[in-house]
Amino acid sequence: MYYFPMASKSKSTDNSNPFVDALSCPLVEFYRAEGYKPDDSVGYLMRRIIALISQGVERELEPTGLTNAQWVPLLKLYMGRASTVAELARTCELDAGSMTRLLDRLEAKQLCRRVRSSDDRRVVNLELTDAGPRRCPGNPRHPQPRPERPSCRLLGRGMANPQKLFAPHS
Repeated sequence: MYYFPMASKSKSTDNSNPFVDALSCPLVEFYRAEGYKPDDSVGYLMRRIIALISQGVERELEPTGLTNAQWVPLLKLYMGRASTVAELARTCELDAGSMTRLLDRLEAKQLCRRVRSSDDRRVVNLELTDAGPRRCPGNPRHPQPRPERPSCRLLGRGMANPQKLFAPHS
């Protein structure tokens, strides 16, 4: 991880080097080779938080028969964040092949359908089926986040001290 602080206006010269300036930043001191612990890395901790939340979402989605990977694109379609295969792939940060396989699974579950555009044959539009919205959060029958659920407690525990997220539950 590289951190480039903005150059100080009072010390600004044409000869300043952003790498040298960055070395004087307190954040960089945290990443010195001596005593560095990968488990304390901000990037590692963020990745762990995302993984823990994803696991919690998977558990909560289990009764619906969806995985987190299937639920995210379904949610984005439901919320109107994408209407074509290409838009959905971009918003989900997936390559075309992965999106195709994922949509194959969602179509097999009859949650969405692909419809070729009549204006441009290269464009494939996406539509939710009648069953699709019933599987999306926001529908009153879908389980809503509650503070007593582990995935909600996770965020509350981690805001003050992210390392506490990985401590044994007490």
